[in-house]
Amino acid sequence: MSNDQPPPPPGQPSDDDPFAKRPPDPTPPGPPPGGPPPGGPPPGGPPPGGPPPGNPYDSAPPPPPPPPYGGYGGGYGGTDPLAGMPPLAESGRRIAARIIDWLIVAVPLAIIGIPFDVYQRATDDGNDFSDTVNSFNGGGQLVFQLITIVAYVGYDTLMNAKMGRTLGKKWLKLRVAMLNDGSTPSMNSSLIRAIVLWLPALICCACLWPLLLLILILVDKPYKQGLHDKAAKTVVVQVAP
Repeated sequence: MSNDQPPPPPGQPSDDDPFAKRPPDPTPPGPPPGGPPPGGPPPGGPPPGGPPPGNPYDSAPPPPPPPPYGGYGGGYGGTDPLAGMPPLAESGRRIAARIIDWLIVAVPLAIIGIPFDVYQRATDDGNDFSDTVNSFNGGGQLVFQLITIVAYVGYDTLMNAKMGRTLGKKWLKLRVAMLNDGSTPSMNSSLIRAIVLWLPALICCACLWPLLLLILILVDKPYKQGLHDKAAKTVVVQVAP
């Protein structure tokens, strides 16, 4: 008797066929039935611990508020240059306040000027122009002119740097403010403003210079600035009573 096994019938693989003993193909990858595994991220959402959905800028701090004034030259770019500003001072009030301030300084100076012979006139010969010039250019008048410059410039500088307004502006409810933020002018800005305002008028142009400043205030847009305001970057506004 032989131990040989009979050949398998046709169509049935042999036990020695290596392809008949290979393992079945693995299951293709995919989500398990019944939803995601416990602890996993939800479908289509961010991983656990990530930022919540939405605009990331929603939690950003709000921007700082704008300054009370539009800023120096803030009228360019389509914005209203007067937005957020107090009302600009009326020209009539500014003129009246300037006259009051002029008198406040001029009256004491008129009394102080008596010892300096500021009222001296050439009496020897009324037609002698040289005597008049020599009388005016005397030492006493030169000293008094320096005192006058210091008085007017110092008065305007100290009052604006301390309170933002002179006595005339205070009585007429006006104020000088920096155009960029509305603050009280610094000592440096107040000094520049006072020098441009008073020095030319006290030295050579007593009538022409105030008239020029007034014309510029009337025609300047939009801030109604004279040359002294433009030099110091200031503006004159009305204040609440």
